[in-house]
Amino acid sequence: MPERSTILLVEDNDNDIIFVKRAFSQAHLLNPVTVVKNAEEAMAYFLGIGAYKDRAEYPLPSLVLLDLKLPGMGGIEFLKWVRQQPGYGSTRVVVLTSSTLHRDVNDAYQSGANSFLVKPVDFERFVEIASALSGYWLWMDSEPETQRPASGVVKAAAAAADSSPSAKR
Repeated sequence: MPERSTILLVEDNDNDIIFVKRAFSQAHLLNPVTVVKNAEEAMAYFLGIGAYKDRAEYPLPSLVLLDLKLPGMGGIEFLKWVRQQPGYGSTRVVVLTSSTLHRDVNDAYQSGANSFLVKPVDFERFVEIASALSGYWLWMDSEPETQRPASGVVKAAAAAADSSPSAKR
């Protein structure tokens, strides 16, 4: 059911997390929102490892809201990673960032973003964006089929993630 599809918010700023959750509540968005604070944590979520092993509690997201400016691995690097993963590379990813740089917009789309939204500073505008996200991405848009890869593939992807240069920062 679309109204229960999980949203994964990849955001490191506590104020922005509160802002997003309040806007979703104000827009009557009933979907569960899981928050991770960096790209490495988002990778663990997708891989179902560590704290995210319980798939009933942490199902694959129907929509990812991705900040670009993250500590460690950046949003673009994470986006490239998720697009290369078997089973969930087609997950819908909406970049939600403060950046207005054309370079960031272009990089995001070239890396596989489905949409690029600039975080508004005005709460009412953020509520409008939350309503639009719900209306389009969760109700009108058809969700691609995603599935967790076999455990051997997950272990190989986790090992590759652990050995990436940004994971060593």
